[in-house]
Amino acid sequence: MAETQIEWTDATWNPVAGCTIVSAGCTHCYAMEMARRLEAMKVEKYVGLTRKSGKRTIWTGTAREDHASLDIPYKWKKPRKIFVNSMSDLFHDDVSDDFIAKVWQVMRETPRHSYQILTKRPERMAQLLGGMPAPVLPNVWLGTSVEDADATVRIEHLRQVPASIRFISFEPLIGPVGHVDLSGIHWAIVGGESGRSARPIREEWIDEIHDQCCDYDTAFFFKQWGTWGKDNKRRSKKANGRIYRGQTWDEMPQVAQMHI
Repeated sequence: MAETQIEWTDATWNPVAGCTIVSAGCTHCYAMEMARRLEAMKVEKYVGLTRKSGKRTIWTGTAREDHASLDIPYKWKKPRKIFVNSMSDLFHDDVSDDFIAKVWQVMRETPRHSYQILTKRPERMAQLLGGMPAPVLPNVWLGTSVEDADATVRIEHLRQVPASIRFISFEPLIGPVGHVDLSGIHWAIVGGESGRSARPIREEWIDEIHDQCCDYDTAFFFKQWGTWGKDNKRRSKKANGRIYRGQTWDEMPQVAQMHI
């Protein structure tokens, strides 16, 4: 677990390492290059999880359970928001049902923390949690990533997940999503892609998500423009900043108002 600069959380916890590219939103995933660096630093859990494809680093398609990391949240006494598996996907096919149950046990036994789980595999999440005894924990937020209209089917799977808070990360937003049904969705994060190969974001794509969040009373969080600014000029992520419609948007879901 580590402190993080991700704007919508306080720390990351990675009981799983490694992943598989499943859609266009994965193409420039920061975790692939980070895993390569960690392997070069002799961090054992990341060994063999990436390979070179031309000039790119990509996943090999293997995910690895890290049982030793399950103890970490118990040691963190200060309550905080924790992004679970910033370097993987808890619902990857290589992650066993038994291990996911152990992660749930850790979260159940550390209610002082709020856990944010984001997956590109919400269909497995819905199937597995639907059969798990008492899967709903008030301190566990469950979400899916949607990068463009082709990925919006994930929202329907997410809506079937028993959860106190459901959220969508529209990041990297690489295309318009069109009309989406946000009923039962409590929070939306929107952000552009960063890095040397980043794809542009368009303000009108953000507009349609923001306006639909207003319609559905869904909390709206604008994370970043990324490498491409609202004027379609390429700059550093820091230079482009987080200002949208003249302000920063840091809305968070109101836990007391959530419904399963």
